[in-house]
Amino acid sequence: MEQRKFRMPTAYTILFCLILLVALSTWLIPAGSYDYADGIPISGSYHAVAPAPQGIGAALKAAFRGFYDAVDVCVFILMVGGFLGVVMKTGAIDAGVSNVISRLQGRENLLITILMLFFGLGGTTYGMWEETMAFFPLLLPIFLAAGYDAVVGVAVILLGAGAGVIASTVNPFATGIAAGFAGVSLGEGLLWRLIQFVIFEGAAIWYVSAYAARIKRDPSRSVVGIGAGRLHADVQPLTRRHAAILLIFAATFLTMIYGVIPFDEMGLPLPVLGWWFPELSALFLVAGIVVGLMDRLSEVELAETFVSGCTDLLGVAFIIGISRGITVLMNDGHITDTILHWGETALSGLGSTSFVLLVFLIYLPLSVLIPSSSGLATLSVPVVAPLGQFAGVDGDVVVTAFQSACGLVNLVTPTAAVVMGALALGRIPYEKWLKFVWKLMLLFLLLTGLLLVLAAALS
Repeated sequence: MEQRKFRMPTAYTILFCLILLVALSTWLIPAGSYDYADGIPISGSYHAVAPAPQGIGAALKAAFRGFYDAVDVCVFILMVGGFLGVVMKTGAIDAGVSNVISRLQGRENLLITILMLFFGLGGTTYGMWEETMAFFPLLLPIFLAAGYDAVVGVAVILLGAGAGVIASTVNPFATGIAAGFAGVSLGEGLLWRLIQFVIFEGAAIWYVSAYAARIKRDPSRSVVGIGAGRLHADVQPLTRRHAAILLIFAATFLTMIYGVIPFDEMGLPLPVLGWWFPELSALFLVAGIVVGLMDRLSEVELAETFVSGCTDLLGVAFIIGISRGITVLMNDGHITDTILHWGETALSGLGSTSFVLLVFLIYLPLSVLIPSSSGLATLSVPVVAPLGQFAGVDGDVVVTAFQSACGLVNLVTPTAAVVMGALALGRIPYEKWLKFVWKLMLLFLLLTGLLLVLAAALS
C-alpha cells in the first residue's frame, strides 16, 4: 500500500486553525489593556480589565469582521490585480522582453544583467513573483541554446525578482500592507530599502553571472548538467502602442511611489500628496482603463479583463481578511495588550539591535508556515510593531525586518508555488537548487542582519 506523503496545509487552513486557537486563548489569557498616546501604547501603563472570552460564534464571524476592518487594503489589492491583468492582456510586457532578447543574442552575459534588473524592479515595486511563471518557457530555451544550464535560466528570473522582493521598496503586497498595520508611511524607511535593493540585486547579478561564466568555461561544474536547447524563434513586434503602454505602466508605479512619500518629513521642498489606499486604488483603476483604451479593447473586453485580473488576486484579499480577523478577535477578547505586555517584559532587557535581529529571525520560520506575505503582515505586524516602540525601534524598521525575512524564505521554501513550479519547468531537483543557491542565501542573511542593525541604531 502506497504511503501518502505529508502535504503542508494551505494558508487558509492554517489561518482558520489560528482563529480557533485565538478564540480558545481568550478563555485562558488574562484580559488587559494599555493606556495609549497617539495610538502608541505607553510603557508601564498596562492594567487588567474585565475578561471577554470569545465563543464559537465570534470565531465564525471573525474572518468577515476582518474583511470589514481591512476593506481598504483588500480593494487596493484587487485594483492592482485588475490593472496588471489589463497590461498583460495587451502583450506589451511580453513584446518588450522578447525584443530585448532578440537584440542581445550572442551577448547572453549582458542579457543576464538586463533581465535580472528588469525582474528586480518588478519585484521591488509591486512584488513581481507569481507573474514570473510566464517567462520561464520563454527564457529557458535561450540560455540552454547559449551553452548554459537550466539553473542559469531559472536563477535569472527567480533570483532577479526575488532580490527585488527581499528589498521591497514600495511593494504594496508586503511593505505597503505591513506599513499600514504598523502605523507608518510607506515612504518611511524607503532609503534603507533602496540601499538594500542596490546591494542585493547587485549581489544576485554577480552570483548568477559568475556561475554562468564558470560553467561556460567548464560545463562539468554545472550542478545539473548542460542541456540541449534551441533559440526561441518567436519575436513579438514591439509596436508604438506597446511602447506607450509600457510608459503608462512605469508612470503608474512612479506616481504611486511619489504619492506615498512624505517629502515634508524628509525635509525636501516638494509637494506632498499624502496618498494611501483609497487614492492608490483609484490610481490603478484609472491606469487600467487608460491602458485598455490605448489597446483599443472594447468596453466588454476591458471590463472582463479587469475583473479577471482582480480574480487572480482574490485569494490574496481573502487571506488578508482572514488574517485581520485574528487581530479583531484578539482585540475583542482584550488579549492583544496582554500579549504586548508579555512581550514588553520579555524584551525589556533587549536593546534595539537585539530586538530587530530577534524579530527578523522569528519571521523566517513564520514565513514558511504562512507563505503569503500579505497574510503574515496582517496577522503579525499589528502585534510586533508596538513591541518595537518599547525597544526603541521605529515601525519602519520592523516592516523592513518583516519583508526581508519573507522575501528571503520565498527563494527556497517548498511551500512557495513559484519556486517549485519554476524548478519543475527547468527539471531541476530541489536539492540541486539548494546546492546552487545556499551561498547567496547565507550572504543575503548576513547582509540583512547588518542593514537591520544599522537601521535600528540610527532609528
